[in-house]
Amino acid sequence: MNHPLKNYGMDTYRFPVDPWKIIENSFSNSDYGKTETLFTVANGYIGMRANPEEGREAHTHGTFINGFHETWRIKHAEEAFGYAKIGQTIVNVPDAKLIKLYVDDEPFLLSHADLDEYERVLDFRSGVLSRNIEWRTPAGRRISIKSQRMVSFEHRHLAMMTYEVRTLDHKASIVISSQLLNRQDGEDEYYVPSAALGEGTDPRKASRFDHRVLEPRLQRHEKDDIILGYRCNNSKMTIACGYRHLVAAPSEYKIENMVNKDYAKSVIKVQLEKGQSLKIVKLVAYHTSTGVPAEELADRCQRTLECASADGSKKLFDGQKQWLAEFWENSDIEIDGDLQSQQAIRWNLFQLAQATGRAQENGIAAKGVTSSAYEGHYFWDTEIYLLPFLAYTNPEMARKLLRFRWQMLPSARERAKELNQKGALYPWRTINGQEASAYYAAGTAQYHINAAIAYALKKYYNATGDFDFLSKEGAHILIETARLWEDLGFFSEEQGKTSFHIHRVTGPDEYTTVVNDNFYTNVMARFNLDYAMKTMQSIKEKKPEIYEALCRETGLSSEELEKWRKASELMYLPYDEKRKIHPQDANFLDLEPWNFKDTPQEKFPLLLHYHPLVIYRHQVLKQADVVLALFLHGEMFSIEEKRRDFDFYDPITTGDSSLSVCVQSIVAAQIGYKELAAQYFQRALYLDLMDLHGNTADGVHVASAAGVWAVIVYGFAGFVDKGESIYFIPKLPLDWKSVSFKLKRNKSLLQVNLEKNRCTVLVLKGTDVCFEKEGKSVFLNSGENIVYQET
Repeated sequence: MNHPLKNYGMDTYRFPVDPWKIIENSFSNSDYGKTETLFTVANGYIGMRANPEEGREAHTHGTFINGFHETWRIKHAEEAFGYAKIGQTIVNVPDAKLIKLYVDDEPFLLSHADLDEYERVLDFRSGVLSRNIEWRTPAGRRISIKSQRMVSFEHRHLAMMTYEVRTLDHKASIVISSQLLNRQDGEDEYYVPSAALGEGTDPRKASRFDHRVLEPRLQRHEKDDIILGYRCNNSKMTIACGYRHLVAAPSEYKIENMVNKDYAKSVIKVQLEKGQSLKIVKLVAYHTSTGVPAEELADRCQRTLECASADGSKKLFDGQKQWLAEFWENSDIEIDGDLQSQQAIRWNLFQLAQATGRAQENGIAAKGVTSSAYEGHYFWDTEIYLLPFLAYTNPEMARKLLRFRWQMLPSARERAKELNQKGALYPWRTINGQEASAYYAAGTAQYHINAAIAYALKKYYNATGDFDFLSKEGAHILIETARLWEDLGFFSEEQGKTSFHIHRVTGPDEYTTVVNDNFYTNVMARFNLDYAMKTMQSIKEKKPEIYEALCRETGLSSEELEKWRKASELMYLPYDEKRKIHPQDANFLDLEPWNFKDTPQEKFPLLLHYHPLVIYRHQVLKQADVVLALFLHGEMFSIEEKRRDFDFYDPITTGDSSLSVCVQSIVAAQIGYKELAAQYFQRALYLDLMDLHGNTADGVHVASAAGVWAVIVYGFAGFVDKGESIYFIPKLPLDWKSVSFKLKRNKSLLQVNLEKNRCTVLVLKGTDVCFEKEGKSVFLNSGENIVYQET
């Protein structure tokens, strides 16, 4: 990779090391965007950026709901048939985080305040963001301010905040203004339209709308509840959001409420004597729908608030801890010998919980629900990077994500027809199932997303043995994706040899587009065709009645299966006999090499500094392409083949994509490049924590976070799942005493302990778990273990 490699780690003075928390012990507004992302709280459905409770100053104000989006007409400079027509962008929903404080009529503004103490903590075990401040007011009063923010994993539609103010040395008049603000269409809390969303010319960021997005549908104030309801102008999706306060005060207090179409606030006033405190618990509910009236959603919000109020804050906090305790029991990676890496690993794993926890049958956006970057779209990231983690730690969530893709099949079939193809073509980027990529060369041309979904399905089946899902929803996915590949490609005869070719596609490397026989695409298409064919044969043998139903419903025939077999077996995989490497595509080696020597570091990422045509005519990679194929289908290649390919492609890979370094680390470990594997792992580990790509402000790189898990499991532990058996090839490159993690597989539970020169796998639960060792099958039961030595 043409970036300097070095040792990584956070500033431990400002962000001290703690294995279960990320802590900020001094305030700075110089990197608002980064810390807003790092301290975000979310549950996969609701995401709240770590904007200060008091509002106003921010890089990007943000509260997001997974899948809640507005649509808009894509305006192409020049139209052409089959171009994507309808854009989709996640909506910044009304902001309930606002809790403004006034002491003796002096406003508390964090960036201007005289702070005697400051600490902000995101606890990975409690799932709570807390902040403790001691403020010296302009009048010299010392005030303690303690706040907490939680997006509930236990209750999907609920968030909760607490705000406690204590007078330390004088009596004081306290006013708290708790608000709900539609920033998407309105003004900020000081009535400044331009400041409503914050700051934040990067093509990867979200579009701004030129119309009002949220049409007011209701404003409700009943007893303790205030609720606003809206409908999106174009998508017609509906939302209701509301709040209720639980107030604890030492004396009588006053509360005044105001509600209008874009703004609601409750002003609480009380007089505190020295040492007294006012505590507010703010319960917040969000409900969304593709069409249910806002009135119905408002009723749901009130029921959510009523139940939360009855439970009380302690029970809600305890429920959050219990949910996360189960998550960590299944997903934790324990490091002995490196606390700083331990903290970083757990931060990345926690982001996976926050991205997926209560997503239900929605997709997982590239940024989860931490920002609106990439418009909140779902990509192939989910299937290639995230789903393997879920398959072995939370298989039920993996199943839901695959069902989400299955539900998208009707739209994918229509998209294939638009492109004159049979079968189904999944959208490169989408929220609602329609293709939303306006730039086809680096969007629609990435047909490999079809194979990514088939790959994820195989991963899920290997991990769970869920033949029922494979033979029903999974079979439909496999049939339609295989049909597309067989129709997209063609047979050609050269020098007496017949091969199956796929032309004019783009692989994972978006710096080389619309090519012939992209190696990665052909490898994945071959797998997709072969797996579809073999799965249909398996269904025919095990569930003949289901197979017959599939044939009736889809028109599947034995002749079609034979076509898939032939296309798979004769798939052309580029190979250069002279260099003994796999060219990235049929013409890649004819391109001019990029001049890395004379490209300054400030010119990276290249896509922000060079026209695409300049990049396309050179040998330069945005991310691993051939190397990714070596990882995903490593059984096809010898160590020597992997090493030659890696040696050729690694120096010309920029790593401008966050999806790259984790893959490079895995393959480097597999081929024995231990130091390089460790360096790439560190870069993946701290990609967001140290803002290594300069865009952490735009949200968490969820796929990279999943890549951290993949490096340890597939790269360092060398985990291989062949379906019928599993084995490990340990290659621990870092100076750690040990690493341990758990894997769920086919109703069994495994404990993997990785040390410097060996890997011990203990069966915690299960019978007849099949391992492979030295070419033989070994069956173990609960309490038994097997040891793999590093080679």
